[in-house]
Parts: sequence; C-alpha cells; structure tokens
Amino acid sequence: MTKGISRRLVWAAGMVAMGWVVSANAWAQANKKPKTEKLRVYMVDVEGGQATLFVTPAGQSLLIDTGWPGNEYRDADRIVAAAKLAGLNKIDYVLITHFHTDHVGGVPQLVERIPVGAFIDHGPNRELDNADTARGYAAYEKVLDTGKYKHIVAKPGDVVPIAGIQATAISADGKLIEKPMPGGGEANPYCKGVEVRPADVTENGRSLGVLISFGKLKLLDLGDLTWDKEMELMCPTDKLGHVDVYLVSHHGWYQSSSPALVDAIHARVALMNNGEKKGGSTPTLQTIAKAPGLETLWQLHYSAEGGEEHNTSAEFIANLQGTDPGHYFELIGDKDGSFDVLNSRTNETKHYAALH
Repeated sequence: MTKGISRRLVWAAGMVAMGWVVSANAWAQANKKPKTEKLRVYMVDVEGGQATLFVTPAGQSLLIDTGWPGNEYRDADRIVAAAKLAGLNKIDYVLITHFHTDHVGGVPQLVERIPVGAFIDHGPNRELDNADTARGYAAYEKVLDTGKYKHIVAKPGDVVPIAGIQATAISADGKLIEKPMPGGGEANPYCKGVEVRPADVTENGRSLGVLISFGKLKLLDLGDLTWDKEMELMCPTDKLGHVDVYLVSHHGWYQSSSPALVDAIHARVALMNNGEKKGGSTPTLQTIAKAPGLETLWQLHYSAEGGEEHNTSAEFIANLQGTDPGHYFELIGDKDGSFDVLNSRTNETKHYAALH
C-alpha cells in the first residue's frame, strides 16, 4: 500500500509541475484509499524551507509552514500534491512557526491553490530590521486581512484544536513552557559541558514549536528554535522527555540542535528538512549521528557541506546531490508507538516497531 501511495504522489506532483489540469474524478480515483486509523505525515521538499503536513485518522489536517515565495508556485504545488494524495480538499490548520521567508513566504500562493481553514502563529513579527522578513510578514498579513480565515495566536502550553492528535505549543514568541510535559521533569545530564551561546534576536528564537502526540507516538517540531532557547528549555531540567521522531530544527543548521536537546530527547528517528546547500551543517550531522537512541537520520537532501563523511546513507536521502525532483518522506504512525518511514525516491519503507 505504501509504495502505491508513493507512485500516486509522484504522478500527482508531475501533473501539477507540468501545468496539467486534473479533473476532480481523476483526483478521486488517484487518491482512493482504505479507511485508516494511522497518522500520516508528509515532509514535503521545499528546498531548504519547511512544509510538513499532518493528517489525522479523523481526516483533519495540520500544515506546519508553507515554504518559499516565487518559484512559479513550486512549493504550493508540492504541498497540494501531498494534500490530494491524503484525500484532502482543504487544509484545516496552517501553523506558521515564524516569519522568515522560507517558512511563511508560500502562504499567498498556497491559498490560491487550496482552501485553508485557519492560521496559527506566535503573534506579530518582531524582526523589524530585516527587509525580507518584513515583506514576508506583510504578505501574510494581507492574506489574514481578507477575513476569510480564522486566526489563532498560540502561547506555550496551548493545544492546537485539531481532532485526532494532541499538538501542544512548546515555544512561542520567545517564551517557553514553564511546566514539564508528561515524561519530562528530570535533571538533564546532557547539559554538562554544552556551549553557552548569546541570545538570538531574530524571528528564529520566537519560533512556535509543537510536540505532537498520537497515542504513544511523539513527534517534536520546534521550527527554527535556536540553541540558546533549547538550553532554556532543557537545562537544568529536561522539560520534554523522550520523543520518537525529531523533525530536526532549523534545517539542520549549526545554530540549533544542541546536544542538550538532541541527546536528551532520545529520538529514534531524525527527519531533516535541509536543502543541498542550506542547512545540513557538519556539526549538526555529527551531533545527530551520535545521539543516544538514534536508529536513523533521514535527510530531504544530500548536504554539500557534510560531504561523504557526514551525510546519512543514500537509502535515507530523498534527493541526491545535484538533483531537484522534489522527492519527499512519508511517515505512517500507529497509536502503539510504531511507525514506518517511506522514501519516495527509492519507494522503500523502513519499519520501527513499538518499544512501549
């Protein structure tokens, strides 16, 4: 079934990329799939930005970030192809982690391509001295000002009102949860010796990050939350506990993914939304590779900086060096904590059995 899903998304993306118009009946046939009690997660390739789509068994959807502007609707079309594959005709919630252009820039094109129910963010842009950020935020505000969409401002501890999963805000607008999440609360031994870095003053440190729970399965997406904020969150007390899947912060850039976070969460799988020449920093690749409990690092792109020595195995890379076909990862999760990850480039799936 998983390989069939992959072929349908490749077909759908191809139709969109070539500008072909696909009838509603054709989409319905392409996306006809049995009822499932699984959580589906699509890590869409937006070339070093973020766009991750969560689809619950209840049929509700949460998209975290929208990729870049421009590029002739490339990112919006890739997101829509994933949504259609999942049987969606709208996206219920779009969560914007922060207002850098590789995260919020795709909003205007996305709403032209598919209906959206609500937008969630951390509140106003705080990075007023960056022209690109100001432009991206202004374009986003213009969409909100149409009055067509519900707008939710999330604070740490808030739960996104999406049926079928629990998505709890961990960080927002520079603030962090005060009380540990279930499974957290212990002293963090991995804080010892970790470099202390200056406070980040950009939108990155204000990222709206979430911990998503689906039964026993836990997935962590902190957007581009920076090293200094990770240390506040995890030291001296680990407020998160263990997770199963770490959606690697900041595209795997060295400004995030401190050992105090990465080692403490004991993720079995790390999914990195890097581009070939954006993110995938060598220090981050090294930190993740030796993290306790890690079974697999999956990268959306081969990292030019990481080179042959530090990239993960080719079977766990969606887009190899010098290629730009838009391959993606699909995670299919079960409430017992087990899950599968599909690489659409290889059509191969790796299974992770429940540990609990």
